[in-house]
Amino acid sequence: MALSVVVYEDNDLLRESIVSMISLNKQFQVGGAFSNVLKVEEQVKSIEPDIILMDIDMPGSTGIEAVSKIRSAGWQTPIMMLTVFDDNKHVFDAICAGASGYLLKKHLSAKLYDSIEELRTGGAPMSPSIARMVISSMHKKAAQLNPYGLTARETDVLTSLSKGNSYKLIASEFSISIDTVRTHIKNVYEKLQVHSQAEAVAKAINEKLI
Repeated sequence: MALSVVVYEDNDLLRESIVSMISLNKQFQVGGAFSNVLKVEEQVKSIEPDIILMDIDMPGSTGIEAVSKIRSAGWQTPIMMLTVFDDNKHVFDAICAGASGYLLKKHLSAKLYDSIEELRTGGAPMSPSIARMVISSMHKKAAQLNPYGLTARETDVLTSLSKGNSYKLIASEFSISIDTVRTHIKNVYEKLQVHSQAEAVAKAINEKLI
């Protein structure tokens, strides 16, 4: 049975082009095509589409706001954002609202069918530049959470150290040698740019590293 696809796009020519592309593929059928999202809840409830293609920048209400309404109403229908934007704010606002994928309009002719199929099977299709941006942002957030680059084991040792545990107890806790504990602590001191256990613990607590 063909997948029902609903299209939200305010550009008439582009909307008609997307509808034509969908209609040419026997695996899909157009459930509806709309120039705005002002009645999105009513339309989704009535049509019950399998896939939603959602433009971001539309008059009256944005595609991101529409995604929020759809998710708030309890529908888990996969939603792929179609947009000319590839900036962080639009990407993450859409993803946080509940978008399932993100495709730049310039890639529509080459990637629309594959992206819809990926959505159908539970994937999260994204244009390469969008995927790189998401990964880059995740790296930046990770760096903000761990600005000194402490490894997981170094953080464990530092946490144990903050509890007043001796090197021997720390070694026992993590099943490592005392020499390994010393190496981890030496690395922690270097990364935090401190010279003592008290300094390391104080800095870790003050900067919420542990």
